[in-house]
Amino acid sequence: MAQLNLPNGLTILRIFFVPLLVVVLLTREPNFNVFGLPFHFEMWGVLILLVAASTDVADGYLARKRREITTLGILLDPIADKLLISAAFISLVEMGLAPAWMVVIVIGRDFTVMGLRNIAAAEGLVIPASALGKTKMVLEVITVSILILAAKHPMFRLLGTLLLWLVVISAVVSAAHYFTVFWRQVDGRIKQRQLNPIVVAQEKKTEDVVARP
Repeated sequence: MAQLNLPNGLTILRIFFVPLLVVVLLTREPNFNVFGLPFHFEMWGVLILLVAASTDVADGYLARKRREITTLGILLDPIADKLLISAAFISLVEMGLAPAWMVVIVIGRDFTVMGLRNIAAAEGLVIPASALGKTKMVLEVITVSILILAAKHPMFRLLGTLLLWLVVISAVVSAAHYFTVFWRQVDGRIKQRQLNPIVVAQEKKTEDVVARP
C-alpha cells in the first residue's frame, strides 16, 4: 500500500482518462455552449488528452522530487502512456481521421520497444529512454490534438496529416535506435558468457599449478 503515493495516483488517473477519451471521440458527445461559446466534443477530446498527458510529466517530476520512485510506478507509467496514445490513435482511425497502416506502425513500435526492454530487463540490462523517444511522445500528443480538431474543423486536416507522417518517421527511427542499443547490450552479454568458461578454466589451471608441491 505504501507504493500508492501521489505520483502513482497520477499514473493511475491517466489510465482512467483512456476510456473517457474514447467515449468522447467515438460518440462525438458532449456538444454545448459555454458562456455563449461552442464547446463541442473535439474540444473536450483535446482537453482530456492534454490533461492526461500533463499527468505523465507531473508524476515523473513528483516521483523524483519527493523520492517516491517505486516498482509500481516504473511498471505502470509506460503502460499508461501506451494505453493513452494507442486508444487515441485507434479512435482516430475509427473516425476516419488517420490511416490504419500508419497507426499500426506507431503502435507496433511502442509495443516492440516495450518487448525489447522486458527482454533486456530479464538479462539484467537497462535500455534508457532516448531523447528521440521522448520527443516522439510530445509529437504524438500534438498530432492527435490537431487531428481531433480536424473532426469539426477541416482546416486542421492537412497539418494533422503532415504531423502524422513525422510521427511515423520518428517511430521508425527511434525503433531502429532502440533495437541497435538492445542488440549491442545483448551481444555484449552473450560474449561475456562465452568468455566466462575460458576465464574460469584458466583460473582453475592457475590454482592447480600453485597448489602443486
